[in-house]
Amino acid sequence: MKQMQGSYLTGYVTIKIDGLNPEKFFQACADQGVFVWNIRKESETVCTGNIRLKHLKKMKQIRRKTDFKVSFINKKGLPFILKKLTLRKEILTAFIMSMLLIFFLSNIIWEVRIMNVPTDLEEEISKQLEEYGIHQGAWTFSIDKSSVIQQKLIHDIPELLWVGVHKKGTTFVLEGVEKTIVEEEEKEGPRNLVAAKKGVIQKMYVSKGVPKAQVNDYVEPGDLLVSGKLRFDENKKDKKYELVEAEADIIAKTWYEVSVTIPLEANYELLTGERESKYHLKINGFELPVWGFGSPEFDNTHKERNVNELYFLKWELPVKMVETILSEKEYNKVKRSKAEAIKVGIKQAKNELQLQLGNEARIVSENILHETTENGKVKLILYITVKEDIVKEVPLNQGD
Repeated sequence: MKQMQGSYLTGYVTIKIDGLNPEKFFQACADQGVFVWNIRKESETVCTGNIRLKHLKKMKQIRRKTDFKVSFINKKGLPFILKKLTLRKEILTAFIMSMLLIFFLSNIIWEVRIMNVPTDLEEEISKQLEEYGIHQGAWTFSIDKSSVIQQKLIHDIPELLWVGVHKKGTTFVLEGVEKTIVEEEEKEGPRNLVAAKKGVIQKMYVSKGVPKAQVNDYVEPGDLLVSGKLRFDENKKDKKYELVEAEADIIAKTWYEVSVTIPLEANYELLTGERESKYHLKINGFELPVWGFGSPEFDNTHKERNVNELYFLKWELPVKMVETILSEKEYNKVKRSKAEAIKVGIKQAKNELQLQLGNEARIVSENILHETTENGKVKLILYITVKEDIVKEVPLNQGD
């Protein structure tokens, strides 16, 4: 019956009624909304039955209006068990310590599982995770979020194409996908090599084809450098040709005009390394501080929050542990001289150009074409000399 459901959790008592026609007392209880079950008639003047603990006060009020004698013969349910535990402090202490131990063990990483990657890559990932503090026995609050760990692994291990990180109970699971290196197929078919940009040839090594330019020649974009058209025999009147794939390494000196602007005053923030951590228990939007009370000693702070789930065995609790890291930061203002600003600007311009051209290009020199100072800024126009590969492949066909 629905009335009996949960009676053990809320507690119930078994009462004995002494008097003439004891059934009438239970009838009076039922009329007043006091549910009674397991009613037994022990004799002509004695009946027993169960009532909920919460109805005990109401039952006593009904008894005062009757001549029946009421006595308690049994008490059952969780409230009575907890009451007994409070009277026996050693049992209560052991129970609380056991719950805390289970909670503690439920929030420790007991296994790190790496899946779907080759053995050599698995070893590299395992080593990297150790550096991040992720290993057997690690406290889950001490590790970064899964998204942060994913980004770190992708950055630190170039062989990884994708990695998925998640936590299953006390197991830290990582699934990865290795990059498949596809070698670029060489272009098939005959071709010429032409200049991709203007410059002066500094180095030229032709492994296949007929050179049409030489070292120290100035070339414009589209000028033929190496021809893929080979003549069979120059002495014969019917000049026959063979078309081949021209191949050559050609390095030329090229030039770029780059503009850059540098402020004479620069503002930036710097973390000093001083930090404090605060911990809160988050329950349905409400946060209860548990560690790290008061305000930090430093004025300017950089705040970072990490939210960690709490587990009891395999079940996620509706309580989260929030770690707030407060780091001290300083605001710095740097004043540069004009010479310092020019030096910074040249370095910045060369770095940007290097990123644009790639690592194979080599910057040889730079010259300042124009320099102006206005509104607290130095503007430079630089003329930068570079040595780089200027080859561009152009296909040939039989009609050429």
